[in-house]
Amino acid sequence: MRIVFVSNRLPVVIEPNEGRWSIRGASGGLVTALDPLLRGSDGIWLGWPGAVGLEPEKLESLLADFSRSQGYRIAAVPLKEKEYTQFYEGFCNQIIWPLFHDLQSLCNFEPEFWHYAQQVQQKFARAVESHGKPDDLIWVHDYQLMGLGQVLADHGLQNKLAFFLHIPFPAPDIFRKLPWRRQVLKALLRYDVIGLQTTPDLDNFLQCVQRLLPDVERQDTSRQVRLTLKGHSSVIGVFPIGIDYKEFADGAAQPTVAQKVEELRKNFAGRQIILSVDRLDYTKGVLYRLRAIALALERYPDLRRQVTFFQVIVPSRENVPQYQTLKSEIEQSVAHINGKFTEPGWIPIHHVFRNVEREELLAWYRAADVAIITSLKDGMNLVAKEYCACQINGNGVLVLSEFAGAAEQLGRWAVLINPYDTDEVAQAIKQAVMTTPAQRRPAMEKLRMNVRAENVYWWLSECLAACGISQGQPASSLAAAGVV
Repeated sequence: MRIVFVSNRLPVVIEPNEGRWSIRGASGGLVTALDPLLRGSDGIWLGWPGAVGLEPEKLESLLADFSRSQGYRIAAVPLKEKEYTQFYEGFCNQIIWPLFHDLQSLCNFEPEFWHYAQQVQQKFARAVESHGKPDDLIWVHDYQLMGLGQVLADHGLQNKLAFFLHIPFPAPDIFRKLPWRRQVLKALLRYDVIGLQTTPDLDNFLQCVQRLLPDVERQDTSRQVRLTLKGHSSVIGVFPIGIDYKEFADGAAQPTVAQKVEELRKNFAGRQIILSVDRLDYTKGVLYRLRAIALALERYPDLRRQVTFFQVIVPSRENVPQYQTLKSEIEQSVAHINGKFTEPGWIPIHHVFRNVEREELLAWYRAADVAIITSLKDGMNLVAKEYCACQINGNGVLVLSEFAGAAEQLGRWAVLINPYDTDEVAQAIKQAVMTTPAQRRPAMEKLRMNVRAENVYWWLSECLAACGISQGQPASSLAAAGVV
């Protein structure tokens, strides 16, 4: 079975370079895992190329060259500038993103956004029809394309349709605020297989269906739930995404990374490093975390000079006013804390706002004594798993928000926190710092075992099994991908 993988963005970065356009591959565990699978099945990846205004002929040439280097086809779904702004910046980032992260007060329910969302789904559907074959598995990813299954079904496609949601699914009282709530649910139920990150996401989805679509029939199995609407059945399951554990663990053990770790340790000699790594986004709880840091330094004076907070913020959506405001507020908060608590030879918070090279990130993960994740809501949060994979000496402590999807897998061995509770977070910082190496190692060993076992290849195998693609199927390239 050939796989047609459909996502909002292609796994490429296209950008102008000295008057010419250049193309390079995007990084990430999902891309790493899918590469051998798509090559082995003669698959294809469809998505928006990330560039507006590029001539169609030039775009086609760039993608053809890149496809040859990858060993599978990559095809673009071009968007006009108005489509991009109204669909992606509007519908996706001003409605679905905040709503599905329980921040409905930030939503802008502009009707025109919905209109353009329907228009873009049609474009993606035409691309699938153009490039797909009758026996292909059409595997659609994430919230931007929730409605694509409905459009493909309306166009008469008989292919098996699968969908995976990478972000959380909200509770009924929040989801019901979406003006097009029933349309979205019905569209999702046109997929044959729906994958969600966590059990709470599944519970929320089922409750929304029960309240808004009472005609849906439900049948529970040992691992999944089958919902049937007007004769069409969908299987819904929980498949928490993982990382390429080996890539991170091996990378952290490289001599060049070890040298960077030694330099970090020398710069912060005698102090514990408390690390946070986030994309610039209001869902990451950065301002709440900074309040907790200030409280911890105020309440526990012995922490001063004993710890250094290393905060890495990766730029994101900087043209969106809300994100510009957030960036300014973070910088002001860091300046206030440093101004209040800095002593000769010691600065409490080292704030980094830039894209980070991989070796540098691996070194920070390995060097950090404590990683703190304060997500207000997260589909998974792979930073938690990346940190654990890089803790090859086993001396780290993971402080993890209970509202991150990763908490369902890792919460038993992490220090769980409610990021809204600054008292609790301040106390957790103190607790993590005071934990002895003998107490840290057993918990970190369990964390690393989980991240290693339930890695991205395990996730891929679970998803494909739900779609009826078994490991023993000759056409499957799971063995090549490292699953078996």
